[in-house]
Amino acid sequence: MDTHELRALLTDGPFVSVHFDESHDTEDAAKQLRLRLKEIEAALEDQAADRPTVEAALRAIEESPPPVGRAGRTIVAAHGTILLDRRLAAPPPTQEARYSALPYFLPTVSHLEDAPAHLVVLVDRTGADIEVHRPDGSVETETVQGQEHPVHKVRGGGPAHRDIQSHAEQTARRNLAEVADHVAKAAERFGPRAIVLAGEVQARTELHDRLPEPARSIATEVDAGSRASGADRSELDRTVHELLTGQRLRELDDLAERFRAAATRDSALAVSGLSAVTAALAEANVATLLVGDSGEASVYAGSEPAQVGVARPRLDALGAADPALRRADEALPYAAVAVGADVVVMDERLDLADGFGALLRHP
Repeated sequence: MDTHELRALLTDGPFVSVHFDESHDTEDAAKQLRLRLKEIEAALEDQAADRPTVEAALRAIEESPPPVGRAGRTIVAAHGTILLDRRLAAPPPTQEARYSALPYFLPTVSHLEDAPAHLVVLVDRTGADIEVHRPDGSVETETVQGQEHPVHKVRGGGPAHRDIQSHAEQTARRNLAEVADHVAKAAERFGPRAIVLAGEVQARTELHDRLPEPARSIATEVDAGSRASGADRSELDRTVHELLTGQRLRELDDLAERFRAAATRDSALAVSGLSAVTAALAEANVATLLVGDSGEASVYAGSEPAQVGVARPRLDALGAADPALRRADEALPYAAVAVGADVVVMDERLDLADGFGALLRHP
C-alpha cells in the first residue's frame, strides 16, 4: 500500500486504534453494533486510554450513518482528534482496540490491498456510466451521454444509406472519444488500481484503444454487464470481484518473486529479520516493507518515527533519547510511513524471519 495518506498519523501519541465489524445486514444490526462499542470501550478503559480520545472515536462511529450490508471500520485517534477514519468494504478478521504509544494500522493496510479503488465503465455507442468504487465500498457514478442518433448502421445500399452509415460511425466515435476523456480524468483524480470495461463488445474495445496511457495499461475488458435498464448486475459484480482477486494474487506472487530474486543477488536489495529491517528503516533505505506474522515481537523506538532498532546501543547511535520497547507491528509500519515506504501485508508466500522483510532502495 502507498502510505502517503497515512502521514496524518505522524504525530505525538498515545493513540487509540480501533478496527471492528460494522456490518448492518441483520435485523438486530444496531444492537450488535452497540454491544461491539461497549466491548471496545471496556477494552480501552482497561488499557487506561485517555477519555477524550475514547469519546472522540465512539462519537465518530455513533454519529455516522450505518453502512449498507457487510462492512468494517478502522479509526485511529490521538488527544481527542480523529486522525484516520475509514469504512471498509468487509469486516477485519478480528476486532482490535489498542491504546499505545504508536498507532496500529496494519488492518487498514490489509483491507485497502484486498479491496482497491477501481473504475467500472459500462459503455455503449451512445455513452457510458463510469463508476468509481472506493475501498470503503462507496460508489460514485458519472454518466456520459453522447449523441444518441444515429449511432447504428442501417441496412441497404446506395449513396443515402452510405451517408447514414458514415454519419452513424462518426457519431459513435465522437461519443467514445468523450467517454475516453472522462475515464482518463477519473483515473487521474482517483488513482484506481484497475479499470474494468463492460457493456457492448465493439464499444468497449474501441474505448480501450482510445484510452491514453497509463489508463489503458490498467484497463481490462470483461464479457459481462449492460447499460440496458433493468439489466442483471450480479454477473458483472462477480466478474469484477474475480478480476480484482486475481490481480491481487498476481501482485503478491510478483512481489514475493522480486523479494526472493533480490535476496539472492550480490547487490542485496532485500533483507529480512528485525535487525536488518530496522537498520534499513533507520537509514530511510526501505522501498517496500513486507509484514508477516510477527507475534508479540518488540523493538526499541526513539522519539522520531524512524528511530528503530533491536538493541538500545543501536538507538544510542541514532541519537535517540530514552528509547522504549514498542510492539514491532506498530513501530516498523510507523517508521515505513515516516520514510515514505510502501507497506504490504504478506501471506504464506514468504516465510519472513521475525515476520518482517524489506525491499531496499539501494544496496
